[in-house]
Amino acid sequence: MDTSNLIQTVAVYALPVIFAITLHEAAHGYAAKHFGDNTAYMMGRVTLNPFPHIHPIGTVLLPLLLYFSTGGALLFGYAKPVPVNFGQLRHPKRDMVWVALAGPASNLFQAIVWGVMLFAWVGMGVTEPFFLAMCKAGMLTNVVMFVFNLFPLPPLDGGRILVGLLPYKQAYWLSRVEPWGFFIVMALAITGVVNHLWLEPMMTATFGFLEWLLKPLALLVR
Repeated sequence: MDTSNLIQTVAVYALPVIFAITLHEAAHGYAAKHFGDNTAYMMGRVTLNPFPHIHPIGTVLLPLLLYFSTGGALLFGYAKPVPVNFGQLRHPKRDMVWVALAGPASNLFQAIVWGVMLFAWVGMGVTEPFFLAMCKAGMLTNVVMFVFNLFPLPPLDGGRILVGLLPYKQAYWLSRVEPWGFFIVMALAITGVVNHLWLEPMMTATFGFLEWLLKPLALLVR
């Protein structure tokens, strides 16, 4: 692995990743507070300060190890999960959906913002590769987080959304998967199942949506 390439990649992705993680976790906490659970707020997790959300292993060490060991082919990480006491939500089953959806929604919003910034830089005649690369990295990072977290298996946000939408009996059985859900998802990711059956088609659809949404800006800067 070329050290200079690694440093350049880290520099380009650092700010987008920090924002993506921070706003994702803060959005969960804010939504939980809005629907009646102050647990995250009382623990200082409803904040735009990235440090309370950073996990030393999941946010820093694991992504770097995977980047080195796979030559950049596999990159995965996680932040400290925001504590949510679903029993304190005013309507636990219904409100769980909104709390879980808040995180991925923040990433989709950020992807749009990075896209707007990209076309704004181009429209102003900025040709500095670093800034343009950072905008593209911001879009990619947030699309990956948006799609991956919507995978319908607890403890990922998509799994909790599905638990909130299913009838009580089916929701109960799905929720029992949560203690092993992370390991199941990791196994599916390593074997390529998540990538081929979920990430690739969903990311294609999401980038298609972003392209449609940002098309007026693209036409303006041509």
